Amino acid sequence: MLDLTGKNALVTGIANNRSIAWGIAQQLHKAGANIGVTYLPDPKGRFEKKVGELVKPLNPSLFLPCDVQNESQIEAVFETIGQKWNKLDILIHCLAFADKNDLSGEFTNLSREGFTKALDISAYSLTRLAKGAKPLMTDGGSIVTLTYLGGVKVVPNYNVMGVAKSALDMSVRYLAAELGSNNIRVNAISAGPIRTLASSAVGGILDMIHHVEKIAPLRRTVTQTEVGNAAAFLCSDLSSGITGQVLYVDAGYEIMGMAGFVS
Repeated sequence: MLDLTGKNALVTGIANNRSIAWGIAQQLHKAGANIGVTYLPDPKGRFEKKVGELVKPLNPSLFLPCDVQNESQIEAVFETIGQKWNKLDILIHCLAFADKNDLSGEFTNLSREGFTKALDISAYSLTRLAKGAKPLMTDGGSIVTLTYLGGVKVVPNYNVMGVAKSALDMSVRYLAAELGSNNIRVNAISAGPIRTLASSAVGGILDMIHHVEKIAPLRRTVTQTEVGNAAAFLCSDLSSGITGQVLYVDAGYEIMGMAGFVS
């Protein structure tokens, strides 16, 4: 039975009720985990208010600001976890960003600044958060991040984010190799396209979803809840022998060759 009772789980990346991170947080809570949530601070406090209202049903014992480009905020998050929880069992990394102009157009026109920003927020942040989590995972733990097929295959209107996801995938493997001796497992979920705040920046996202619905073996795309269930599995003892892997939760789309051809 999937049981996370007594586990402390930090969830990053919740923006609204369409966020995949929200689906994951709900399923971790359903399995009995004690939830902590970070939000992206902004001058007007909009995210703090919106996310705070959304997660109330989960009764989070921690609700903290964290901009992963702000070193002091990262340090404050893990310092608070150490003080309030004493230990951390689960880290959910659902963070990615690229300037919209860097997602489309000719790849050779990608700016140095855009490349650096996308890789910093979307890939390096996993390594930085894992560094903070490592000393707090005294009983071992599970780290789960979100990747996408665009990190291994060319996807229209994805550009720099594809490179960032590729870097994220390799970060999962290197982190798994390092942290395994501490009984900390690191895995990624590659979800099919879902309508979220982040995916809305990808041109033609609805066309992508409809394409998957036609081609995927299950003839549909997936839901936040299905991704959340997979994450809960990867955070539980049921997956104790799994690390360094990318689990595709995409209705089977990834297995299809000649994806545009249907007999």
